[in-house]
Amino acid sequence: MTKNLTVGNPALLIVGFTIPLLIGNLFQQFYNMADTLIVGRTIGIHALAAVGSTGSINFLILGFMMGFTQGLSIITSQCFGAGNMTGVRKSFASGIILGIIVTMTLMAISIASAMPLLRLLNTPPDIIDAAYSYIIIIYWGFPAAILFNLLSNMMRAVGDSRTPLFFLVIASVINIVLDFAFILRLHTGVEGAAYATVIAQLISALLCIPVIIRKFPMLRVKKEDWKDALADIGEHAGVALPMGFQMSIIAIGAVTVTFALNNLKNTIAVAAYTASQKIDMIATMPFNSFGAAMTTYAAQNYGARKIDRIKKGILYCFAISGTFSVVMGAACFFAGHRFSAVFLGPDQVEAIALSHTYLKVNGVFYVFLAWLFIARQSLQGLGNSMIPTFAGVMELLMRTFAAIILSVFFGFTGICFANALAWIGACLPLTIATVLTIRRLNRKRS
Repeated sequence: MTKNLTVGNPALLIVGFTIPLLIGNLFQQFYNMADTLIVGRTIGIHALAAVGSTGSINFLILGFMMGFTQGLSIITSQCFGAGNMTGVRKSFASGIILGIIVTMTLMAISIASAMPLLRLLNTPPDIIDAAYSYIIIIYWGFPAAILFNLLSNMMRAVGDSRTPLFFLVIASVINIVLDFAFILRLHTGVEGAAYATVIAQLISALLCIPVIIRKFPMLRVKKEDWKDALADIGEHAGVALPMGFQMSIIAIGAVTVTFALNNLKNTIAVAAYTASQKIDMIATMPFNSFGAAMTTYAAQNYGARKIDRIKKGILYCFAISGTFSVVMGAACFFAGHRFSAVFLGPDQVEAIALSHTYLKVNGVFYVFLAWLFIARQSLQGLGNSMIPTFAGVMELLMRTFAAIILSVFFGFTGICFANALAWIGACLPLTIATVLTIRRLNRKRS
């Protein structure tokens, strides 16, 4: 069901659009967490460390894919807000063409670089083979991941955040069932967890296609749209590629953190960090979801030239998301050790203590992350990809500082400050750019 976000109460519209995104993101993290939970509690802590050691290089490629596919949908959303349904179809066609090109390129690069990157990051010898076995299967499954993300983002671009939720739920259930089947019944080890993820994504992506054909007439690409789409590829690439590179820049910072973590030569620390990240991802899902909602909200209202609504939406959204940040931060600070024990097992005392340190440090600074998502994705919805990319560079520099410098003096605790410093560093240019962009749009309108 499509939704026009250019009319009605901004706060109610944003919350209504965000709730399915939040539930969907939670389910997506839930089935990602299923790999970690089942691997850690059934195969062992070394297998958990193997899967966790691939997280940064996985995000390096998948982060690009997620940013890229979201970028492809921005022009689609702007056309929808302006009531230009022909433009919506052409934009979707351009997205499909670019998606195919980027998928083939990403697969070639990621598969060829997987083992060299693991070695470059000083992945411990006792887990490097298992890490490679896991990540290479994920990389071969890129077509499924990109197809699902592209179709989901296009549905959200026209105001429907509920239908993608339905398919994420399906993917979550399939992933968990296959995890148990591959790991516990077929004893396939970490490879089974990777196969489960890829198969779940593929099934969900294929199920999206007939639903789009049947329920979204503005996304039914016609023959003449393909020819026109070729002329629009440059415009779409100009928005989508910077968003993808921005996510990869952020991911490079995560890679430096992994390098520093591996240099501690402590498999328990790697496992603790892996468990902490999974908990952290769940805690920050509300901020991510509100940010994603602002991309569509800002894009549609920009297309409709309703600048006052964009400003109100940003303020309302931060008030709500900021409240969530305080609640989630307090939960991680005071109860993080209990959450960590779920993944690591109650007998892993040292790992639980390290994991709780990570969660306490990050939880204190969640309010900065809440604003970062809103400011960055609002700017992206307005077609401004330069400043968010610069903010990504700031994140990279701050994470690298924590990984290289602070880890030397404070060890694992120093590494835990990488995210907090990155968020603060990115918020400064994003805040300035958001204020100046709204002022510029107001002057342009008058």
